[in-house]
Amino acid sequence: MDDEAGEGTRTARVMAAIRRRVAHRGLPAGAKLPSIRSLARELQVSTSTVVEAYERLVAEGLVRSRPGSGFFVASPAAPLALSAIGPKLDRAIDPLWVSRQSLDAGDSDLKPGCGWLPPAWLPEDVMRRALRTLSRADGAALFDYGTPLGLPPLRQWIARRLADKGVEASPQQILLTESGTQSIDMLCRFLVEPGDVVLVDDPCYFNFQALLRAHRVTIAGVPWTPNGPDVEAFARACAEAKPRLYITNSAIHNPTGATLSPATAHRILKLAEQHGLTIVEDDIFADFETAPAPRLAAFDGLDRVIEIGSFSKTLSASARCGFIAARPDWIDGLVDLKIATSFGGGRFNAELALAVLRDGSYRKHLEGLRLRLARAMAEVSARLRELGLVPWFEPQAGMFLWCRLPGGIDASDVAKAALPQGVVLAPGNVFSVSQTARDYLRFNVSQCADPRIFEVLRTTIRQLA
Repeated sequence: MDDEAGEGTRTARVMAAIRRRVAHRGLPAGAKLPSIRSLARELQVSTSTVVEAYERLVAEGLVRSRPGSGFFVASPAAPLALSAIGPKLDRAIDPLWVSRQSLDAGDSDLKPGCGWLPPAWLPEDVMRRALRTLSRADGAALFDYGTPLGLPPLRQWIARRLADKGVEASPQQILLTESGTQSIDMLCRFLVEPGDVVLVDDPCYFNFQALLRAHRVTIAGVPWTPNGPDVEAFARACAEAKPRLYITNSAIHNPTGATLSPATAHRILKLAEQHGLTIVEDDIFADFETAPAPRLAAFDGLDRVIEIGSFSKTLSASARCGFIAARPDWIDGLVDLKIATSFGGGRFNAELALAVLRDGSYRKHLEGLRLRLARAMAEVSARLRELGLVPWFEPQAGMFLWCRLPGGIDASDVAKAALPQGVVLAPGNVFSVSQTARDYLRFNVSQCADPRIFEVLRTTIRQLA
């Protein structure tokens, strides 16, 4: 059988030959495929190669096996629709816009607006070692459900890490989840009802808004300052809107990169106590810190503050694993909710995360990552300033720059113009409840290495100015 470019092994070439016949209607739906021996003779391969190809096509759903009768076409291949390739360019810019565009983007697209690190910045060698170790583990680690609270050694590790940040939590106060997003979803199910008021920062991480809308609550925004939420506005919102919940990033704020000050933290906690407010503190960027920032959960002692986090930013967004740290009576109720919504949880990802975290080179990976982010922060900030984009704040750590466009240009117009050129940006109003960030863009400095990003910005700003 002659080699065909791009079709790889002999098995893959046999599969490709069958797919072509199905696509060109040479084998219509329901048609019987050639016998294994006849196809092997025709394509000059072994019968075992044809058997493997047929079995793989069965697994794909293109072919059905009928014992004693042979193999049959299940359905014709769907015609290629070029309009379906790539993100929808005309989607309205809303809190889900950046996520949809970033997740749909192809490998060649540039994503300075996304919220994660490039794969090359993540600990691939450590992950591969951990996977090899896990492949040799007993069957329970590979196949069983996790316990309701989650893998005990990983909860112990998280408890020690929280203690380093000043947050005291026993392993029994920690519940493992599939991700930080699942943590917030569970907490919304547990703490609020449709119609309740939930406070968020303005601007805030756009998926906070998307999740809260899914729970049909009323979202109220509090202006964010370089030291944390505007305390006077926070007090007014508590008195007037009577919120049940406040969700925030306090260590490295998304999207601004600012850090909560101790004085602001104390005032926010006093207001929360006065108004019976529960706080969810999302600490997902903790490992990016070069120096520990104040934590509401540390000052509060996990009384009315709930701490959540995950490993998706520094370890892997594919092998997802998160956690909730809260007071014991709330953890007990959350365990019941976890069982009801996801049963035992994913033990495999927890085992994998633990193997990576215990690897001695992971700490060195974090040290190198912080240095790399610091260099990127300085370089990207300088390049953006050359284009007239001024950072609202100069972050001390993390990966985000919150920048204002020159001349009041609408960031949504810039993002829409950049998308057909293969550049996904994050316009300010997707982060803003009050829609007062129309001339801001959030940049992920780790995703800004390609000079094409700045050329697209330069030409787009010139056209819109």
